[in-house]
Amino acid sequence: MAKQPQPISPGKNFFAGGFGGVCLVFAGHPLDTIKVRLQTQPKAVPGQPLQYSGTFDCFKKTFVKEGFLGLYKGMAAPIIGVTPMFAICFFGFGLGKKLQQKHPNDILTYPQLFAAGMLSGVFTTAIMAPGERIKCLLQIQSASKEVKYAGPMDCVKQLYRESGIRGVYKGTALTLMRDVPASGMYFMSYEWLKNILTPEGRSPSELSVPSILFAGGMAGIFNWAVAIPPDVLKSRFQTAPEGKYPHGFRDVLRELLREEGVASLYKGFTAVMLRAFPANAACFLGFEVAMKFLNWALPNL
Repeated sequence: MAKQPQPISPGKNFFAGGFGGVCLVFAGHPLDTIKVRLQTQPKAVPGQPLQYSGTFDCFKKTFVKEGFLGLYKGMAAPIIGVTPMFAICFFGFGLGKKLQQKHPNDILTYPQLFAAGMLSGVFTTAIMAPGERIKCLLQIQSASKEVKYAGPMDCVKQLYRESGIRGVYKGTALTLMRDVPASGMYFMSYEWLKNILTPEGRSPSELSVPSILFAGGMAGIFNWAVAIPPDVLKSRFQTAPEGKYPHGFRDVLRELLREEGVASLYKGFTAVMLRAFPANAACFLGFEVAMKFLNWALPNL
Protein backbone atom coordinates (compact mmCIF):
# COMPACT_ATOMS: atom_id res chain seq x y z
CA MET A 1 0.00 0.00 0.00
CA ALA A 2 1.13 3.55 -0.72
CA LYS A 3 1.02 6.47 1.66
CA GLN A 4 -0.78 9.50 0.33
CA PRO A 5 0.82 12.95 0.08
CA GLN A 6 -0.99 16.02 1.40
CA PRO A 7 -4.26 17.01 -0.34
CA ILE A 8 -3.70 18.44 -3.80
CA SER A 9 -3.55 22.21 -4.33
CA PRO A 10 -4.17 23.17 -7.99
CA GLY A 11 -2.24 26.44 -7.61
CA LYS A 12 0.79 24.82 -6.03
CA ASN A 13 0.74 21.91 -8.48
CA PHE A 14 0.62 24.31 -11.40
CA PHE A 15 3.80 26.11 -10.39
CA ALA A 16 5.65 23.11 -8.95
CA GLY A 17 4.74 20.90 -11.93
CA GLY A 18 5.71 23.62 -14.37
CA PHE A 19 9.08 24.10 -12.69
CA GLY A 20 9.67 20.35 -12.74
CA GLY A 21 8.84 20.27 -16.44
CA VAL A 22 11.31 23.06 -17.24
CA CYS A 23 14.01 21.11 -15.34
CA LEU A 24 13.13 18.00 -17.38
CA VAL A 25 13.42 19.79 -20.75
CA PHE A 26 16.79 21.36 -19.99
CA ALA A 27 18.21 18.08 -18.71
CA GLY A 28 16.77 15.82 -21.40
CA HIS A 29 16.29 17.74 -24.67
CA PRO A 30 19.69 16.93 -26.28
CA LEU A 31 19.01 13.18 -26.12
CA ASP A 32 15.40 13.76 -27.19
CA THR A 33 16.72 15.40 -30.37
CA ILE A 34 18.93 12.37 -31.00
CA LYS A 35 16.02 9.99 -30.29
CA VAL A 36 13.75 11.69 -32.86
CA ARG A 37 16.48 11.80 -35.52
CA LEU A 38 17.19 8.09 -35.05
CA GLN A 39 13.48 7.22 -35.14
CA THR A 40 12.77 9.20 -38.31
CA GLN A 41 15.91 8.62 -40.38
CA PRO A 42 15.11 7.06 -43.77
CA LYS A 43 15.85 3.44 -44.58
CA ALA A 44 19.36 2.94 -45.97
CA VAL A 45 19.77 2.83 -49.75
CA PRO A 46 21.29 -0.50 -50.85
CA GLY A 47 25.06 -0.20 -50.70
CA GLN A 48 24.90 2.96 -48.56
CA PRO A 49 25.16 3.15 -44.76
CA LEU A 50 22.46 4.67 -42.58
CA GLN A 51 22.79 8.40 -41.88
CA TYR A 52 23.36 7.55 -38.21
CA SER A 53 24.73 4.19 -37.08
CA GLY A 54 23.51 4.69 -33.50
CA THR A 55 23.07 7.04 -30.57
CA PHE A 56 26.69 8.10 -30.17
CA ASP A 57 27.21 8.50 -33.92
CA CYS A 58 24.13 10.74 -34.10
CA PHE A 59 25.37 12.77 -31.12
CA LYS A 60 28.83 13.20 -32.67
CA LYS A 61 27.55 14.19 -36.13
CA THR A 62 24.99 16.62 -34.69
CA PHE A 63 27.58 18.22 -32.40
CA VAL A 64 30.23 18.52 -35.15
CA LYS A 65 27.81 19.87 -37.77
CA GLU A 66 25.56 22.10 -35.65
CA GLY A 67 27.48 22.68 -32.43
CA PHE A 68 26.16 22.47 -28.86
CA LEU A 69 23.01 24.47 -29.73
CA GLY A 70 22.14 21.91 -32.41
CA LEU A 71 21.29 19.50 -29.62
CA TYR A 72 18.67 21.98 -28.37
CA LYS A 73 16.86 22.44 -31.70
CA GLY A 74 13.09 22.51 -31.28
CA MET A 75 13.31 23.18 -27.55
CA ALA A 76 11.15 26.32 -27.63
CA ALA A 77 7.96 24.31 -28.28
CA PRO A 78 8.33 21.97 -25.27
CA ILE A 79 9.51 24.85 -23.03
CA ILE A 80 6.38 26.84 -23.92
CA GLY A 81 4.23 23.78 -23.31
CA VAL A 82 5.84 22.33 -20.19
CA THR A 83 4.45 24.70 -17.56
CA PRO A 84 0.75 24.13 -18.32
CA MET A 85 1.39 20.53 -19.39
CA PHE A 86 3.16 19.42 -16.22
CA ALA A 87 0.76 21.47 -14.11
CA ILE A 88 -2.13 19.58 -15.71
CA CYS A 89 -0.19 16.32 -15.50
CA PHE A 90 0.40 16.54 -11.74
CA PHE A 91 -3.06 17.99 -11.17
CA GLY A 92 -4.58 15.12 -13.19
CA PHE A 93 -2.72 12.57 -11.07
CA GLY A 94 -3.99 14.19 -7.90
CA LEU A 95 -7.53 14.35 -9.24
CA GLY A 96 -7.33 10.69 -10.24
CA LYS A 97 -6.34 9.82 -6.67
CA LYS A 98 -9.13 11.93 -5.18
CA LEU A 99 -11.78 10.37 -7.42
CA GLN A 100 -10.87 6.93 -6.06
CA GLN A 101 -10.87 7.95 -2.41
CA LYS A 102 -14.07 7.41 -0.39
CA HIS A 103 -12.48 9.39 2.46
CA PRO A 104 -9.65 11.98 2.32
CA ASN A 105 -7.33 9.77 4.39
CA ASP A 106 -7.81 6.61 2.31
CA ILE A 107 -4.54 4.96 1.23
CA LEU A 108 -4.63 3.91 -2.41
CA THR A 109 -3.33 0.62 -3.79
CA TYR A 110 -0.73 0.58 -6.56
CA PRO A 111 -3.32 -0.36 -9.25
CA GLN A 112 -5.34 2.68 -8.13
CA LEU A 113 -2.22 4.86 -8.41
CA PHE A 114 -1.67 3.43 -11.92
CA ALA A 115 -5.25 4.39 -12.86
CA ALA A 116 -4.72 7.92 -11.47
CA GLY A 117 -1.55 8.21 -13.53
CA MET A 118 -3.40 7.14 -16.68
CA LEU A 119 -5.89 9.97 -16.13
CA SER A 120 -3.00 12.46 -16.08
CA GLY A 121 -1.96 11.14 -19.52
CA VAL A 122 -5.44 11.90 -20.89
CA PHE A 123 -5.30 15.42 -19.42
CA THR A 124 -1.97 16.34 -21.03
CA THR A 125 -2.69 15.16 -24.58
CA ALA A 126 -4.37 18.42 -25.68
CA ILE A 127 -1.07 20.24 -25.10
CA MET A 128 1.32 17.36 -25.74
CA ALA A 129 0.12 16.35 -29.22
CA PRO A 130 0.71 19.68 -31.05
CA GLY A 131 3.86 20.36 -29.01
CA GLU A 132 5.32 16.99 -30.03
CA ARG A 133 4.32 17.54 -33.69
CA ILE A 134 6.12 20.90 -33.82
CA LYS A 135 9.17 19.62 -31.89
CA CYS A 136 9.64 16.59 -34.14
CA LEU A 137 9.31 18.63 -37.37
CA LEU A 138 11.89 21.16 -36.17
CA GLN A 139 14.26 18.43 -34.98
CA ILE A 140 14.27 16.51 -38.26
CA GLN A 141 14.53 19.59 -40.50
CA SER A 142 17.76 20.49 -38.71
CA ALA A 143 19.19 17.15 -39.84
CA SER A 144 18.15 17.73 -43.48
CA LYS A 145 19.33 20.35 -45.96
CA GLU A 146 15.91 21.92 -46.47
CA VAL A 147 14.74 24.46 -43.88
CA LYS A 148 10.99 24.85 -44.11
CA TYR A 149 10.13 26.34 -40.71
CA ALA A 150 11.75 29.44 -39.18
CA GLY A 151 10.68 28.42 -35.67
CA PRO A 152 7.80 27.03 -33.57
CA MET A 153 5.28 29.79 -34.36
CA ASP A 154 6.09 29.69 -38.08
CA CYS A 155 5.65 25.90 -37.95
CA VAL A 156 2.18 26.28 -36.36
CA LYS A 157 1.15 28.90 -38.94
CA GLN A 158 2.25 26.75 -41.87
CA LEU A 159 0.60 23.60 -40.50
CA TYR A 160 -2.65 25.47 -39.86
CA ARG A 161 -2.57 27.09 -43.33
CA GLU A 162 -1.95 23.73 -45.03
CA SER A 163 -4.31 21.44 -43.08
CA GLY A 164 -6.19 23.46 -40.47
CA ILE A 165 -6.38 22.42 -36.83
CA ARG A 166 -6.15 18.75 -37.85
CA GLY A 167 -2.67 19.40 -39.21
CA VAL A 168 -1.53 20.88 -35.90
CA TYR A 169 -3.05 17.97 -33.94
CA LYS A 170 -1.84 15.19 -36.25
CA GLY A 171 -0.81 12.19 -34.14
CA THR A 172 -3.20 12.84 -31.23
CA ALA A 173 -4.44 9.23 -31.08
CA LEU A 174 -0.85 7.94 -31.00
CA THR A 175 0.04 10.47 -28.31
CA LEU A 176 -2.84 9.08 -26.22
CA MET A 177 -1.71 5.49 -26.90
CA ARG A 178 1.75 6.42 -25.66
CA ASP A 179 0.95 8.68 -22.71
CA VAL A 180 -2.02 6.98 -21.01
CA PRO A 181 -0.32 3.67 -20.04
CA ALA A 182 3.12 5.29 -19.75
CA SER A 183 1.84 7.96 -17.33
CA GLY A 184 0.21 5.25 -15.23
CA MET A 185 3.55 3.45 -14.99
CA TYR A 186 5.38 6.74 -14.38
CA PHE A 187 3.46 7.86 -11.31
CA MET A 188 2.86 4.39 -9.86
CA SER A 189 6.56 3.49 -10.01
CA TYR A 190 7.57 6.86 -8.51
CA GLU A 191 5.20 6.40 -5.55
CA TRP A 192 6.31 2.77 -5.14
CA LEU A 193 10.01 3.69 -5.10
CA LYS A 194 9.42 6.60 -2.72
CA ASN A 195 7.71 4.21 -0.29
CA ILE A 196 10.53 1.64 -0.59
CA LEU A 197 13.19 4.32 0.02
CA THR A 198 11.39 5.92 2.99
CA PRO A 199 12.95 4.84 6.32
CA GLU A 200 10.69 3.21 8.89
CA GLY A 201 8.63 5.75 10.78
CA ARG A 202 9.39 8.60 8.35
CA SER A 203 7.26 10.29 5.70
CA PRO A 204 7.98 10.11 1.93
CA SER A 205 7.93 13.94 1.97
CA GLU A 206 11.14 13.81 4.05
CA LEU A 207 13.16 11.86 1.46
CA SER A 208 16.72 12.97 0.77
CA VAL A 209 17.74 14.56 -2.53
CA PRO A 210 19.61 11.42 -3.73
CA SER A 211 16.54 9.29 -2.97
CA ILE A 212 14.23 11.66 -4.90
CA LEU A 213 16.67 11.70 -7.83
CA PHE A 214 16.82 7.89 -7.86
CA ALA A 215 13.03 7.45 -7.60
CA GLY A 216 12.37 10.08 -10.26
CA GLY A 217 15.04 8.72 -12.61
CA MET A 218 13.81 5.14 -12.32
CA ALA A 219 10.20 6.31 -12.82
CA GLY A 220 11.39 7.78 -16.11
CA ILE A 221 12.97 4.45 -17.09
CA PHE A 222 9.74 2.55 -16.31
CA ASN A 223 7.72 5.18 -18.18
CA TRP A 224 9.74 4.86 -21.37
CA ALA A 225 9.91 1.08 -21.23
CA VAL A 226 6.14 1.25 -21.86
CA ALA A 227 6.17 4.30 -24.15
CA ILE A 228 8.89 3.56 -26.75
CA PRO A 229 6.91 1.51 -29.35
CA PRO A 230 3.99 3.99 -29.63
CA ASP A 231 6.51 6.85 -29.50
CA VAL A 232 8.34 5.46 -32.55
CA LEU A 233 5.03 5.20 -34.42
CA LYS A 234 4.06 8.72 -33.34
CA SER A 235 7.37 10.29 -34.43
CA ARG A 236 7.19 8.56 -37.82
CA PHE A 237 3.52 9.49 -38.35
CA GLN A 238 3.87 13.12 -37.22
CA THR A 239 6.84 13.81 -39.51
CA ALA A 240 5.50 11.97 -42.59
CA PRO A 241 4.31 13.92 -45.66
CA GLU A 242 0.56 14.56 -45.74
CA GLY A 243 -1.36 11.55 -47.04
CA LYS A 244 1.48 9.02 -46.70
CA TYR A 245 -0.37 7.01 -44.03
CA PRO A 246 -4.11 7.29 -44.85
CA HIS A 247 -5.11 4.74 -42.19
CA GLY A 248 -3.01 6.32 -39.46
CA PHE A 249 -0.82 4.33 -37.09
CA ARG A 250 -1.88 0.98 -38.60
CA ASP A 251 -0.14 1.94 -41.86
CA VAL A 252 2.95 3.11 -39.97
CA LEU A 253 3.05 -0.13 -37.97
CA ARG A 254 2.64 -2.32 -41.07
CA GLU A 255 5.39 -0.46 -42.94
CA LEU A 256 7.84 -0.61 -40.05
CA LEU A 257 7.25 -4.31 -39.37
CA ARG A 258 7.39 -5.20 -43.06
CA GLU A 259 10.57 -3.24 -43.87
CA GLU A 260 12.53 -3.23 -40.63
CA GLY A 261 11.04 -5.85 -38.29
CA VAL A 262 9.93 -5.72 -34.67
CA ALA A 263 13.25 -4.19 -33.56
CA SER A 264 12.28 -0.99 -35.40
CA LEU A 265 9.69 -0.32 -32.69
CA TYR A 266 12.58 0.24 -30.29
CA LYS A 267 14.52 2.72 -32.42
CA GLY A 268 16.23 5.30 -30.27
CA PHE A 269 16.10 2.95 -27.24
CA THR A 270 19.61 3.85 -26.05
CA ALA A 271 19.01 7.60 -26.44
CA VAL A 272 15.67 7.32 -24.66
CA MET A 273 17.07 5.41 -21.71
CA LEU A 274 20.15 7.62 -21.41
CA ARG A 275 17.82 10.63 -21.33
CA ALA A 276 15.08 9.14 -19.14
CA PHE A 277 17.02 8.90 -15.89
CA PRO A 278 18.58 12.38 -15.63
CA ALA A 279 15.61 14.18 -17.21
CA ASN A 280 12.99 12.66 -14.92
CA ALA A 281 15.25 12.80 -11.88
CA ALA A 282 15.53 16.56 -12.58
CA CYS A 283 11.75 16.80 -13.09
CA PHE A 284 10.73 15.18 -9.82
CA LEU A 285 13.46 16.95 -7.85
CA GLY A 286 12.30 20.28 -9.32
CA PHE A 287 8.70 19.42 -8.45
CA GLU A 288 9.47 18.36 -4.88
CA VAL A 289 11.72 21.39 -4.21
CA ALA A 290 9.15 23.80 -5.66
CA MET A 291 6.33 22.15 -3.70
CA LYS A 292 8.27 22.43 -0.42
CA PHE A 293 8.94 26.10 -1.13
CA LEU A 294 5.27 26.77 -1.94
CA ASN A 295 4.12 24.91 1.18
CA TRP A 296 6.45 27.10 3.23
CA ALA A 297 5.64 30.38 1.44
CA LEU A 298 1.90 29.80 0.94
CA PRO A 299 0.76 27.37 3.64
CA ASN A 300 -2.94 28.25 3.24
CA LEU A 301 -3.18 28.07 -0.57
